[in-house]
Amino acid sequence: MTPEQLSTAIVDVLTTLSTEGAITLPDGVPTNVTVERPRSKEHGDYATNVALQLGKKAGLNPRDLATMVQQRLEQVEGIAGVDIAGPGFLNITVSAGAQGIVAAQIVDAGAAYGHTDTLGGEKVNVEFISANPTGPLHLGHTRWAVVGDAISRVLEAGGAEVTREFYINDRGNQMNLFGASIEAAALGRPTPEDGYHGAYIADLAREIVAEDPAIVDLPEEERLVAFREKGYALQLADQQEQLQRFNTVFDVWFSERSLHDSEDVTSGLEKLRGQGHLYEDDGALWMRTTDFGDDKDRVLIRTNGELTYFASDTAYYVNKRSRGFDRCIYLLGADHHGYVGRLKAMAACAGDDPERNIEVLIGQLVKIVRAGEEVRLSKRAGEIVSLEELIDEIGTDALRYSLARYPADSPLTLDIAEITKQSSENPVFYVQYAHARIASILRNAGELGLTWSTSEFDPALLSHPKEGELLRALAEFPRVVASAAELREPHRVARYLEDMAGVYHRFYDNCRVLPMGDEEAGDLHRARLVLVAATQTVLANGLELLGVSAPERM
Repeated sequence: MTPEQLSTAIVDVLTTLSTEGAITLPDGVPTNVTVERPRSKEHGDYATNVALQLGKKAGLNPRDLATMVQQRLEQVEGIAGVDIAGPGFLNITVSAGAQGIVAAQIVDAGAAYGHTDTLGGEKVNVEFISANPTGPLHLGHTRWAVVGDAISRVLEAGGAEVTREFYINDRGNQMNLFGASIEAAALGRPTPEDGYHGAYIADLAREIVAEDPAIVDLPEEERLVAFREKGYALQLADQQEQLQRFNTVFDVWFSERSLHDSEDVTSGLEKLRGQGHLYEDDGALWMRTTDFGDDKDRVLIRTNGELTYFASDTAYYVNKRSRGFDRCIYLLGADHHGYVGRLKAMAACAGDDPERNIEVLIGQLVKIVRAGEEVRLSKRAGEIVSLEELIDEIGTDALRYSLARYPADSPLTLDIAEITKQSSENPVFYVQYAHARIASILRNAGELGLTWSTSEFDPALLSHPKEGELLRALAEFPRVVASAAELREPHRVARYLEDMAGVYHRFYDNCRVLPMGDEEAGDLHRARLVLVAATQTVLANGLELLGVSAPERM
């Protein structure tokens, strides 16, 4: 019996009491009730404070309401006992059979266990990297590559239809400087002032000239454009390759240029004009964002006729909404706090609900240290630490997990030696090792001819306290995932997995799973194999939500 099933049972009891006239709830019976695991096993398997929450509303002493719920709840199949504690807490003990059946349900659900439909029907756009195609992806992009992807995964597990989007900043003077830097390297000239440095520029120049030797003989203006566009294509392809290697795959790579090459900017501004929030002043076009809490109005078109970045941001948001997204989530860096108010005000000016249709998350910086010193420079990219080099030195799993296990809005320092350590002190190793350990047990069971997956399963045999502890932990997984999706906090999944691994290791130390020596395999062995298979499923599903592999061997 899972917490969700207990919640449903309590709601059913309250509904019956209300229908019979035993209680009167002015706001009606709640659709769900909070059921939690108590800190002490002496308080039962689960606890709820529903009587404290509803007693006053029902005009009853909470203990009296608790007594009424207790009497009905004890009659529910699978509930072994209900005790009342303190001012009206209900402590619930579940029968071993009802608790043990959770293991079989998890195994049957497989990769779908933990998924819900709480966000069903919602279309969500998650934009979590916005970068210039003028150099390698760096450490600043790495944290969002992990957190944005993990948020997308837990949202999908919650039933939402999610589109992962990368915004390519491929317009503006930085693109010309990029092209000029490559051209200078190809022609053996000094890098332009404010140009791009790093060995990767020379690498791009060599690759472009090798592919098209005649490019150096083009007329000057034509040559610059050619180097710019070829460098753009190569660098964008490199970013895509590195992100795919990092297990982060985007559904849409949206070009800023495309906004301006199409009618999106014009149509976006016209929509805003129709909402009545644009005005002209001193020859410039402004958006009246102060109507919706922004600290000042924003310029869209300057007096010289040039569009501002905010005009592009506005057109891009309108474009997203025109594609049918109910909610647009932005993940921005630590230096973008000022964008929260203006983006929400912009959404309001577009006629949307800023608390519903747009969401802006701000992340903090991450540092990587080696031997106590911050890693700052890249051999290939110059003054940045590139994603490629981080993957090579740390590994995708260790880097992703380490970045995912902390709230994104807190500064983070990662020590390379610590996060690559092959010991139980390293959280990613600890969790992956638990999965690999279970895989080994299941392989050994197969070699012994234990057909646990096709044998009759008696859940009541899982009555040991450590089995109960593990079952209750497994039953929590759907709620952890739902909470991570609702709060946009995938680190909750990582911390749950670490707790789960600890619970599993304590179970394994106390409950022998496979028969020893000439001992004949019995129903208890098979029941425990179902339990460890369920644990493997939950560990694998949780790691998948973080984009981390679940190894069979370590």
